[in-house]
Amino acid sequence: MNAPDRYERFVVPEGTKKVSYERDTKIINAASFTIEREDHTIGNILRMQLHRDPNVLFAGYKLPHPLQYKIIVRIHTASQSSPMQAYNQSINDLDKELDHLKNAFEADMLRFSRDY
Repeated sequence: MNAPDRYERFVVPEGTKKVSYERDTKIINAASFTIEREDHTIGNILRMQLHRDPNVLFAGYKLPHPLQYKIIVRIHTASQSSPMQAYNQSINDLDKELDHLKNAFEADMLRFSRDY
């Protein structure tokens, strides 16, 4: 079969950065972030979190090709912020949200296991 190994889809090769940043030269306060070895799951979550930021004017992502295991996230911010600040803030917010979700799940699992 021509399909690559599943391992190749998720593990970042040595010497490759997980996230790379490229500033847009035509639009002020715009940039692209290339995230290696990710797909629609992370792209859509990150895009939605970026839309919650009032300083973000545009946030979107794309998969360049189905056999290239990366996403490209474009961010355009107002002058009060920068794409890098918006990206870092959204990652931190998602980390807190997912940590809260994990803690709530573990607490419910513990409570459920005591009941039975």
